[in-house]
Amino acid sequence: MHRIAWLILFAGIVGMPCAAAESGHERALARQDDLRLGVYLTAGAVDGVFEARSASVELLREYGFTRVILEVYRSGHVVPPEHLAGVRDYFRDNGFDVAGGIATTPGGGVGVPQEGPLSWYNWQNRKTRHDLERIMRSAAPLFDVFVIDDFLCTGDLSQESVAAKGELPWDKYRCGLMAAVAQEVFIAPAKQENPGITMIVKFPQWYDLFHLHGYDVDQHAAQFDRVWVGTETRGARTQRYGFVQPYEGFVNYRWLASIAPEKTECAWFDHGDCDALDFVDQAYQSVLAGARNICVFNYSDVVGGHPGCALLAQQFEQLADLAAAVRLDPVWGIPAYKPSGSDAGGDVYLMDFIGMLGVPLVPTAAFPSQARSLFLPAQAAADPEILGKLQTHLASGGRAILTAGFLSRVPDAADAAGVKPTLLEPLKASAILLDGESVPVRHGLDLAGRLDAAQAEVLLEAICNDSAVPFLTRHRAQGGEVAVLNCHTFSQADFDAVGEVLLAPRRLGLLELPQTVANQLRAVFIQPLDLAMEAPARVTLQPFGERSLFVQNYNEEPVSILLRPVLQESGIMYRDRFTGETVPLTGGCLHFEVGSRARRWLEAQ
Repeated sequence: MHRIAWLILFAGIVGMPCAAAESGHERALARQDDLRLGVYLTAGAVDGVFEARSASVELLREYGFTRVILEVYRSGHVVPPEHLAGVRDYFRDNGFDVAGGIATTPGGGVGVPQEGPLSWYNWQNRKTRHDLERIMRSAAPLFDVFVIDDFLCTGDLSQESVAAKGELPWDKYRCGLMAAVAQEVFIAPAKQENPGITMIVKFPQWYDLFHLHGYDVDQHAAQFDRVWVGTETRGARTQRYGFVQPYEGFVNYRWLASIAPEKTECAWFDHGDCDALDFVDQAYQSVLAGARNICVFNYSDVVGGHPGCALLAQQFEQLADLAAAVRLDPVWGIPAYKPSGSDAGGDVYLMDFIGMLGVPLVPTAAFPSQARSLFLPAQAAADPEILGKLQTHLASGGRAILTAGFLSRVPDAADAAGVKPTLLEPLKASAILLDGESVPVRHGLDLAGRLDAAQAEVLLEAICNDSAVPFLTRHRAQGGEVAVLNCHTFSQADFDAVGEVLLAPRRLGLLELPQTVANQLRAVFIQPLDLAMEAPARVTLQPFGERSLFVQNYNEEPVSILLRPVLQESGIMYRDRFTGETVPLTGGCLHFEVGSRARRWLEAQ
């Protein structure tokens, strides 16, 4: 789209005259302590930025961007230092903070590509390390802040890596290798060339697979000065970038922030496979997770007219208000325990889907010893002391929701659960039992296997090959209560079937459950928090502080919601911070509508 036509369109969207070219930038500067927007320029965009420099600066300022990140290398494309310096100074002169960045992807004879399914490097190879260190040393003097994009990882299967691995498992070998690469190729050379430089690692979104490809989050968080987090969930209903759920952005950011709370500072998402609503959904979940800085990838999509950018600018004040509130009162809910480096088994990305059922999951890498209700998926079994911690939790009167995958790894917890796994092999159920009737579930319902509810109460059953299989059970034991969710997300065969390596490979019937079933499942998680909500799947609930509730509808049609909040003092009214609408508290509950792909921020008055 022509620059002038695009600016006219933008002005119409935000209701401002075109002449107020500085207004977006001024508003952004005034709110940058609450929320700050940056945009990433790939190496190719940096090379061509002077071709339309006045247009790009005008548009970025109007959209509220106050920071740019200039990439120095990607896929064989090295930007000459003198050009980088010129572009850096140009943006600085126009009021932007400027940082450097790099995408360590092979091409053009730079380094040695890995032998494997993705375009990553063989970091075991000496040439790869030498070539990238040379680029880092050249770029470091130009920038005070520098970020390494997603690709500080490897899946190399070459004989060179096989020999170096020796008897180590692939994940242990790769994590050790990449920790050494981070220090020797990037951090140490950069600080030798520029002692004051701030080095940042940007983690991708695929948190359950980090350790398999060399991301040791504990080690990287200790090595680098800052941590940025991928929250790029994109479109949830297409195969292009996986069927990734919007809640994943919240999960990834909060989980990493639990590991490096003082260092985690920026969320990063992109336009790929996004319509305008998908794009802005990423911003809301990033802010709810605690991000006060957002980096948009990438500049070419911004100046190319992606509609999500105008919508982001239109809602910037709402997002900044939300960021300021969450900074004071973070989102709380049900802790989901995932130790660093833990393998997910058949529960890979399960937390994303549970969040999309309206359960306010808050992931943590540390055991939540003070929680009233907690979620223990298969990942939690990586803690060698988990059985004792679970028993202590129950003895205090707490509730624990376990997955069948967790029980398969901690079989001694079966007595407390009142459930005996009889055959844990993934099953596909066709329907769910509801009031004695079999209700088909679109895409089928994936189960971890067959369970014998020896002592537990069966709350929900699924139908598999004409027989009923426990889907959700509950049992009182050791002073507390244990629920078991018999679920399964993805097997390696699911990834292989569509050629996917990192992201959710297919749809899950878990999000197609009838509302009555979703209500029952949600209640098992949140009842100990004195919360209750009746709503369909794909509606998220995220409380923060004592007075605020954030509800988002990711369905394509409006929904009606009945919600019982924690705060029910006499005379309390709830107001939507976005619209100003008042929602009365009637009979201890809030009854309200949420439009298609819309959200409500309800605050007690």
